[in-house]
Amino acid sequence: MASAVPYTSPKPSPPTLLFPSAPIISTPSFRYHRRHCSRIPKIPLSYSFRNGSNSPAETGCPVPPEQQPINEYQNLSTSFPFSWASGDLIEYCSRLIATGSSFALLVGLPVASVGALGAQSEPLKQSLYAVSSGFLVVTLAVVRMYLGWAYVGNRLLRATVEYEETGWYDGQMWVKTAEVLARDRLLGSFSVKPVLGRLKVTLVCLAAAILSCVVLLISIDGGGQTEEAGNRVIHGVYSDESARSFEPDAFCGEAGLP
Repeated sequence: MASAVPYTSPKPSPPTLLFPSAPIISTPSFRYHRRHCSRIPKIPLSYSFRNGSNSPAETGCPVPPEQQPINEYQNLSTSFPFSWASGDLIEYCSRLIATGSSFALLVGLPVASVGALGAQSEPLKQSLYAVSSGFLVVTLAVVRMYLGWAYVGNRLLRATVEYEETGWYDGQMWVKTAEVLARDRLLGSFSVKPVLGRLKVTLVCLAAAILSCVVLLISIDGGGQTEEAGNRVIHGVYSDESARSFEPDAFCGEAGLP
């Protein structure tokens, strides 16, 4: 008796294309997007921050390490008082308030009590002098911080670096490489520009506060002078008749005199 052989269906042939000769066209925009993204340089920010900026052996940079923009940024962000502006907003404001209050209480108030005219009888005027001195000191500190951060930010964003090789005012200029320029501009755009914006807002607020103190002082001085002038006039005491009786020589030649 013959054994049964299992039936196996033949494998289906692959479907034929309607247009086999037509080439497969890929999307050019997708290919361009991938190629464009692959050209973006990877900036080792964390590595640079830990080990300093790229050394001359790595990038051929002839700029001395202490004059490289990224090292200047690191030194500025950790120095006093420039590190205040890059820290937390609440901590930044509290430090400025503490600085202004300390100067106003320890220096401004004693000087105002000694040098202000009539300070004992005008405590409001004395307090305004002290507060104005505190605002002025804080403004000077913020201006100093702004100048330092603006200088470092400009060196980070520029494509060239000016430096002195020997310290004898022999100015040199180095053109940044593409990787260094991308890293510096990324750092300047996302780390330095927000600090400059915060300092600008602080300067505007301080200018408004100082202007308010000046206006109040002017109004107090004007009111005091008017009151003093009014106190000098004694109504009902002075008259021409009483003056003629006490000083007849001053009214010589006038009618009605004996």
